[in-house]
Amino acid sequence: MAEKFQVVVIGGGPGGYVCAIRLAQLGLKTACIESRGILGGTCLNIGCIPSKFLLNYSENFHKAKNFSKIGIEVGEVKLNLDKMMQNKNNAVTVLTKGIEFLFKKNKVTYFKGIGSFNSANKISILDKRNKQTIIEAEKTIVSTGSDPVSLPGIDFDEKKILSSTGALSLSSVPKKMVVVGGGYIGLEMGSVWSRLGTEVHVVEFLDHITPGMDKEISKEFMKILIKQGLNFHLETKVESIKKKGNGVTIHTADKQGKKNIYQSDVVLISVGRKPNTKNLKLKQVGVKLDKKGRVKVDKNFQTNIPNIYAIGDVIEGPMLAHKAEEEGIAIAELIAGQSGHVNYDVIPGVVYTTPELAYVGKTEEQLKNENRSYKVGKFPFMANSRAKAINETEGFVKILADDKTDRVLGVHMIGSHAGEMIAEMALAMEFGASSEDIARTCHAHPTFSEAIKEAALSVDKRQIHS
Repeated sequence: MAEKFQVVVIGGGPGGYVCAIRLAQLGLKTACIESRGILGGTCLNIGCIPSKFLLNYSENFHKAKNFSKIGIEVGEVKLNLDKMMQNKNNAVTVLTKGIEFLFKKNKVTYFKGIGSFNSANKISILDKRNKQTIIEAEKTIVSTGSDPVSLPGIDFDEKKILSSTGALSLSSVPKKMVVVGGGYIGLEMGSVWSRLGTEVHVVEFLDHITPGMDKEISKEFMKILIKQGLNFHLETKVESIKKKGNGVTIHTADKQGKKNIYQSDVVLISVGRKPNTKNLKLKQVGVKLDKKGRVKVDKNFQTNIPNIYAIGDVIEGPMLAHKAEEEGIAIAELIAGQSGHVNYDVIPGVVYTTPELAYVGKTEEQLKNENRSYKVGKFPFMANSRAKAINETEGFVKILADDKTDRVLGVHMIGSHAGEMIAEMALAMEFGASSEDIARTCHAHPTFSEAIKEAALSVDKRQIHS
């Protein structure tokens, strides 16, 4: 007889495992199914966490090579890539085991295998040995994440033609890498390998990088990356990619139709991700998908089948781990009869390059398109005492506020520690703060966060230090 659960979560990534733990905390008998056999999903295993390790390690390597410029004399700095990768893998293992511990602590039943719907209430689990287990669920939450998208007719081999997964596990430093796509993931990975010695070329179809980001920030970002050695080819379309000998040949055409051929050791294709719903048998139980293959849900994450819900990358919205986590908490509390909620207007985003980019709320372009009256305050890190003291002066903070109410509508920053500082502004916006509220809040001196206070002062043209 099939084991019965009040809630089954399919997918053990950031949204799924957080949701399962919260459901169990709320007293519901909960199971979580993960096909990878390792909890944490793409983010922890082959995404945001290992990439941050490599971003940090590569930045430390770059700094060490330049210590003499700041009066620290060291011997020859050498790269041990094998050791670097092993440290990355060890850290990931520790974190995944930590989630298993949390499952045990909170009494979440964990199934390793591919979960799919036999019916709206029955879930099939197929493990690595092809053993099938059937469980029953009063309610089911789909949280199976997303997969990298390639170009038409081009398959990832993760050796020469890479997704982000392959870019995180190269066995040697390539002499040359072509990155197709100027989005967050491509630029983070390009930065890693550039700092380790690779000649990196970025091919982007649009006339700017980081699509969807405030364009003023995007322009500054590209200037900085060019200074760091990355090469950009904007308004350029990839026509074909072919493996040739020990490398890859990439054929492109620019806006004017000019053809170019790039010879590279590897090519990283980073043009987006698609929802992972292929093995769930959703259509067989009548769950509706949209044109992009995402699960259609209402404001309470409920599909057209009343006892089936979905969160994270499989539904509409930014494909961010923390967005999925917030949705996981919200749906758990809604199912338990509480008032779960996600404020999509204040979900921050971060690009973990050096310097970091961070944002929350509306861009200036969005406000213009909405015909909304707004005012702008900016402050450069060049005028910030802490930034000058440690020679990390690139970038600025930009605050957008409503012209009439002064309420903060969006914040965008590029600079050291931007990823940490954006939390202050997300909190401020969650509570409906005005730029005046930020300007009148005492910030410790000397800190990078003082740039936020000065940008808030600048909204009304009364900044002190610039």
